[in-house]
Amino acid sequence: MVLVNNPGTWRHVYAPLRHADWHGWTPTDLVFPFFLFIVGTAIPFALGPRVARGEPRDRLALRAVRRAAVIVALGLLLHALPYFELSTIRIPGVLQRIGVCYLAVALAFLWTGWRAQAAIAAALLLAYWAALALVPVPGFGAGDLGKEGNLAAWIDRTVLGPHIWRAARVYDPEGILSTAPAIATTLAGALAGHWLRAGRTPARLIGGLLGAGAALVALGLAWGEVFPINKSLWTSPYAVFTAGAALLALAACYWVVEMRRWRRWTPPFAALGVNALAVFFLSTLLARLLVLIRVPAGDGRSRPLQAVLFEAAFLPWAAPEIASLAWACAHVLFWTALAWPLLRRGIRLRA
Repeated sequence: MVLVNNPGTWRHVYAPLRHADWHGWTPTDLVFPFFLFIVGTAIPFALGPRVARGEPRDRLALRAVRRAAVIVALGLLLHALPYFELSTIRIPGVLQRIGVCYLAVALAFLWTGWRAQAAIAAALLLAYWAALALVPVPGFGAGDLGKEGNLAAWIDRTVLGPHIWRAARVYDPEGILSTAPAIATTLAGALAGHWLRAGRTPARLIGGLLGAGAALVALGLAWGEVFPINKSLWTSPYAVFTAGAALLALAACYWVVEMRRWRRWTPPFAALGVNALAVFFLSTLLARLLVLIRVPAGDGRSRPLQAVLFEAAFLPWAAPEIASLAWACAHVLFWTALAWPLLRRGIRLRA
């Protein structure tokens, strides 16, 4: 998302690096569900040994609540800066959704088994489908999946009012109701974590990941014929399809890293992954500062520092799309360079 969120100019972005406008998906639409999936996968590894050692579950739950609260607070801080207009601050957001999904799945892990977690995920997806298809929305009726007429958007406008995503105005891609299937995505990751910790042979582990991944991809695509795949709504087929794709990606990584031991390419990804939330927060903050800082233009007006730097250092030597991508790649390299010494020294900036 550091790459996707920081083009040199939004007017010149290659299609795979854009979100789908509404129904459908692009490679960019896989990033957020993959992150929630891997958050879920990490939970059995983080909490499972502590439960096995006999640590009180209520104490572990309080830690999860604290961590989730910090993540949500960081998300709200990003939305509040620099003016802190509390009357219109956007309440939902990426970090907010991560915090809520992490907390819900951590609590489910602490007090239920994998079968109950699978049942909860299925129930959330089916209930969400039924709600969007059957519950009538005032002025639009039932089953409207447009940007304004769907139930999730109506709930966000009704409950949150001006505190939704300003760019869309009528819906929020990280809204209230659509967080339910996002929790199901995180639960799918937790189920993968259960599978990985079960002590099976590597061949059986990877076979299970591949089989489940292929089945979920097929189910999501088939379900998408009657309930469209949609990232902004986080529709149930989208959750199933992306969970399947995440399982396939996890299987590929497991085969390459754990079975084949091809690891020389991994340190940059480890540097970013170990401190992923810190990198996301700080990179978003830097991008915002580059837009907020104004540079005199010489005609009495001022321009964002980001535009000045991009046009001076990148645009002169390449076509707009290439220059815009190069600017985004420079962001990734910059944050990888900053995260590298943290990895080398074993420093983890956790919530």
